[in-house]
Amino acid sequence: SHLLRVGSHLLRVVVPLLCLARAAAGMPDPAQRDLLMREEAFRQTGGRVVLTEAEQKLDAHLRRLKEKELSAVQFPPAMHFFRARSLIQDSPVFRLLQRMPKGAALHVHSSALVSVEWLVKNVTYRPGCYVCFTWDSSVRFLFSERRPLPRWDCFYWQQLEALRARIGDPTQFDHSLMQHLTLFTEDPDGEYSSQEVVWRKFEKAFMAAAGLISHAPVLRDYLYRGLSELHLDNIMYLELRSGLSKTYELDGTVHEKVWSLRIFQEVTQRFMADHPDFLGARIIVSAHRAASLSEVKEAVKEAIQLQRDFPDVVAGFDLVGREDGGRTLWYFREALSIPADTGTALPFFFHAGETDNEGTEADQNILDALLFNTSRIGHGYALAHHPLAKEMSQRRNVAVELCPISNQVLKLVSDLRNHPAATLMSEGHPLVISSDDPSLFGTTGLSYDFYEAFVGIGGLKANLGTLKELALNSLKFSSLPAHLKERGYAMWQKQWEAFI
Repeated sequence: SHLLRVGSHLLRVVVPLLCLARAAAGMPDPAQRDLLMREEAFRQTGGRVVLTEAEQKLDAHLRRLKEKELSAVQFPPAMHFFRARSLIQDSPVFRLLQRMPKGAALHVHSSALVSVEWLVKNVTYRPGCYVCFTWDSSVRFLFSERRPLPRWDCFYWQQLEALRARIGDPTQFDHSLMQHLTLFTEDPDGEYSSQEVVWRKFEKAFMAAAGLISHAPVLRDYLYRGLSELHLDNIMYLELRSGLSKTYELDGTVHEKVWSLRIFQEVTQRFMADHPDFLGARIIVSAHRAASLSEVKEAVKEAIQLQRDFPDVVAGFDLVGREDGGRTLWYFREALSIPADTGTALPFFFHAGETDNEGTEADQNILDALLFNTSRIGHGYALAHHPLAKEMSQRRNVAVELCPISNQVLKLVSDLRNHPAATLMSEGHPLVISSDDPSLFGTTGLSYDFYEAFVGIGGLKANLGTLKELALNSLKFSSLPAHLKERGYAMWQKQWEAFI
């Protein structure tokens, strides 16, 4: 059997080379050309998926729809997502993808899980909500029984209910609040001239949302709403990056991280009871790259303890925040070595390669993530520039969490046809599709990112087999134990057959 495998491998490598060699002698043999094209198609994401007759019919329909979009005057993946969003919403391909069972969302940050419209229209209308407009043109929210005291970033708090009554135009006011909680704008190129500018707004939006989300009664509703938005987009499982911020009550009582984790567990169980076709949710505990080495050491130790206490909820650990200008994985090597040094299994799910600055210290995070045995690579945008790391991740079956809209909005790429993941897809590199920070980008679920990956990055080569493999990958590369993965596959297959 070993010789058969070796022989098969040699045929797969040598035959195409022989074809190319013969081509130099004159007119290429059409049969040899066809063989090469089939070989390329076999290697790409979804190339090994055998489609049923019904799936082939849908695949042909999808291709016709995609061809129309490729020939359109305005091609959405070539445009900034903020300009393309309305075009995508009108796309027959997008509407079909909305109905498709997508499996799992494996790269989503907790502060950007729920639409900003819900935060403003629901949460800011609750009693006791105060707002403060900061010196740097941002906002802060806080729930309190009485007017909060001034602090360094907020000198004057106003009760939102009274402020709305004085303004008299709540619709316009609410819209202005939403603008503080999202990056979405009609003029992205004018507003965000560089990565530095867009990242500053990005971080301000996170800080603005924090006071709302970390209010204890809101957190329960927020998590349930987040799971609902995923479920509406035909997603059955979530792995959420969260720093597990302390939460507070109206009287100022503060709850520690364990309380937040218990709430996450309770809400997930309640949602699963209400929606039997939902598989569950887990948390990847995260610390920020701006933290000190000693702080990250404590965060790793805390994550180890939280995983011991909540083995079915805590999936592992990650470092979040902008890589360019932030501290590298290698800087934190002593902290990240603690699990191995103490004989503890704490899986890592590192952000790495979310940069276009080749050769910088941040650019080396890709290799270091693999050296620390990361289970998946968050973004991996720079992976195409690291052939050794790419080879290592493919050999080890370490999936890249591809978040195309995030990469475009944060100005790593403009035309998504030029995204490095096009190479990864053509080589069949393990990939999963996710949304990163949906509320900040004006999206929900995964359908928008699936559209950009399927139509823009994959082009006409991407077919129904590509979609099927990407959806199944999200369960395959999740942190779920084997028995829950098997259950997830069975649930997904049933949904897929209904979709077909």
